[in-house]
Amino acid sequence: MRFLTLILFTLLSFLGYAAAPKEIFWEDLIPKGHVQISNQDAASHDGADQNWVQPDLNAPVVKSLDGQSVSLPGFVVPLEGDSEIITEFLLVPYFGACIHVPPPPPNQIVHVKIKNGVPIDSLYDAITVTGIIKVETWKGELAQTGYTMQAVGVAPFQL
Repeated sequence: MRFLTLILFTLLSFLGYAAAPKEIFWEDLIPKGHVQISNQDAASHDGADQNWVQPDLNAPVVKSLDGQSVSLPGFVVPLEGDSEIITEFLLVPYFGACIHVPPPPPNQIVHVKIKNGVPIDSLYDAITVTGIIKVETWKGELAQTGYTMQAVGVAPFQL
């Protein structure tokens, strides 16, 4: 019986370890050696806000992230939901991306869906999203993304 308990404990420990999300940051979504085009270069400062162009639509992605369980901090740009719960959003590296300034390159935007939705108290506050990241393109009215994520959790960002 003791041997069976040890095997069960070891197996559960391994499964818990294997399921722990990898903490990543925005620079981890850019392949090493790629020189990223800055939004400052692409921003229109002549007041023509509706003519913003997303830079570097062919920005490369990190294919080794595909299918990994990760956690990534960022800011929310709501896409689907209501005033209390959102079920679909863009996760971006800085506040205002895709709304107040031109969107970043696709490898700096993650299209996120969360099955039962999540309340977002303030769009000004950073959050951390945990889920399975996929290397795949999503296109919407606001931007094109290089990654998608099926979220399993959202929490306030903690330093």
